[in-house]
Amino acid sequence: MNYLLLHTPAWSPAALSGALTAARVEARVVASHRDLAPDDRPTVLLLDADSRSTFPLDVLRGFVDAGASVVALGRPGDEDVPEALPTELLSGFVRHPAGARQLLVAVRAGFREAAARAETARARAEAALRSREIGELTRIGVALGTERDLRTLLDLILTQARRITQSDAGSLYLVETSDQGAKRLRFRLAQTFSKPEAPFVEFTIPVDRSSLAGYTAVTGEPLVIDDAYFLPPDVEYTINRSFDERWGYRTKSMLVIPMKDHKEEIIGVLQLINRKRNFDSVLSTPEEVGLQVVPYSKRTVELVTALAGQAAVAIENSRLYEEIEHLFEGFVDAAVKAIEQRDPTTFGHSGRVAGYTEELARTVDRANDGMYRNVTFTREQMRELRYAGLLHDFGKVGVREQVLVKAKKLYPLQLDLIKQRHAFVRRTLERDFWRKRAEFLEQHGKKGYESFLATLDQEQRRELKDLDRLIDVVLQANEPSLLPEASAQDLTTFARRTYRRLDDGEEPLLTPEEVRFLTIPKGSLDEQERLEIESHVTHTWRFLLEIPWTRELQQVPIIAYAHHEKLDGRGYPRGIAGDAIPIQTRMMTISDIYDALTAADRPYKRAVVPERALDIMTQEVKQGQLDTELFRLFVEAKVFALPPPQP
Repeated sequence: MNYLLLHTPAWSPAALSGALTAARVEARVVASHRDLAPDDRPTVLLLDADSRSTFPLDVLRGFVDAGASVVALGRPGDEDVPEALPTELLSGFVRHPAGARQLLVAVRAGFREAAARAETARARAEAALRSREIGELTRIGVALGTERDLRTLLDLILTQARRITQSDAGSLYLVETSDQGAKRLRFRLAQTFSKPEAPFVEFTIPVDRSSLAGYTAVTGEPLVIDDAYFLPPDVEYTINRSFDERWGYRTKSMLVIPMKDHKEEIIGVLQLINRKRNFDSVLSTPEEVGLQVVPYSKRTVELVTALAGQAAVAIENSRLYEEIEHLFEGFVDAAVKAIEQRDPTTFGHSGRVAGYTEELARTVDRANDGMYRNVTFTREQMRELRYAGLLHDFGKVGVREQVLVKAKKLYPLQLDLIKQRHAFVRRTLERDFWRKRAEFLEQHGKKGYESFLATLDQEQRRELKDLDRLIDVVLQANEPSLLPEASAQDLTTFARRTYRRLDDGEEPLLTPEEVRFLTIPKGSLDEQERLEIESHVTHTWRFLLEIPWTRELQQVPIIAYAHHEKLDGRGYPRGIAGDAIPIQTRMMTISDIYDALTAADRPYKRAVVPERALDIMTQEVKQGQLDTELFRLFVEAKVFALPPPQP
């Protein structure tokens, strides 16, 4: 082992030269404490009595803490260590006069103590380094485990791998399978600290031994390359220099690591390039590459292998999460289609409401003023809002279809019965007309027949005309518009009239139920039917509660449940008001009302133009039913004018 002996100019190690040479000791003069620095070798400072004052105690303490030793020489008359020199700082003390043997023994003891201290310091440093590395990997693992977006996750993996290895560049490949079952590597991400302007283009390469990434994906073994331009002649892989040649880069040291999941299946390849002494240095010239780039050590391979394992599991989790999202998206789409199949008159309504609401939420996110300027929505909250918008009417599956699609006041079957009844009565009148003619001729012959026929014909025309007016009144009253007072009176009159059945029993021209429906003041639903339609909100709530929502989506039922509530408490089904209605629901309510007003496919009402719809909604805002600030943002950002979302 080599040693270092530091001494002051006032003392010469000539007396120990032979012993020092034999022990491979380098002697070096230190003129002051500024020259005092321990070496990688076991180091001893030989401190003579006259030089003590030039070496402050705090400097000596730092020197010893760094792993060196101090041997002090005594003054004439010193029987023991002077009080000015704390004994914990000394590995030895030699009384005056110092003999060669005493010095040699003290120096050797100092070297042994320094070597032990240095070993302890190295062990502590190594333990601290390992602890930092474990802590760093744990922190990275936590970060990887919480990220769901695949693109962000890949960027995080590559960034952290470059950071812990001090790599200038890196790239990431993922294994994918073609429709034909062939595996290939997709180049998904690249980072180059020294060439940030270089563009990124995705491409695929085969999983074979011809490329570095392909070789690693086939063999499952890491590649550690000290200089990529000087590969051994017997290897199967080659390096692609196109990036280097185009951007003036120099790829030197490389580390290529397979990413294996918990099943030991390779799902990707992590490729790191040019490990640097200083992570922040820019490799702009070949000289910089020569000075800064070093090979990847065994320890960096271990670290990146551990990180690659964590990354592979995180990627698989992200893909699984993405697949679950797609699965649930498919379920939601199927649910929306089920609603639209039962109620085709509102086709596309749920998608449009979800689209308007999402855009209004983005508008709120961007707002710099107003009461909602500090409100923001996370990616998960936007998904929550989208699902609530798509499923807000799902409860219509629990409403009778005939009520759900009822466009007129009468059900089609009821109107058919009235028409059949009208036809039956009309045919009865015609039969009675011919029967009365025959009976007159049979009883009276042709005498007075012409006069009788004229009177009979006039009476029949009047009765048929009056009967036909029944259909006109019914058809007019059947429309879901405001019922005129005259029509209501006509319906009451017809309801009092009767006709003879085939068994000579009597029935009213209009049944009480038919009159009740036809005299609905406005719209197509009576009170019971309206309540049944309104019950779709409660059905939606109960249905959505049955779904085991994730923590990020647990508000979906609550948001959807209140979409027909109004801020003044006059909504349904619970009549809640004010802050009891979530802001997400308030946005959805505005979108829902606007789409319902402007929809052109509702058979029970005419669509209104956007300007008129906004005027109607403005009145609701003034009445305290809709959120003033959200409606302002809805109008100012022209959310309503956006293209309808694609299904």
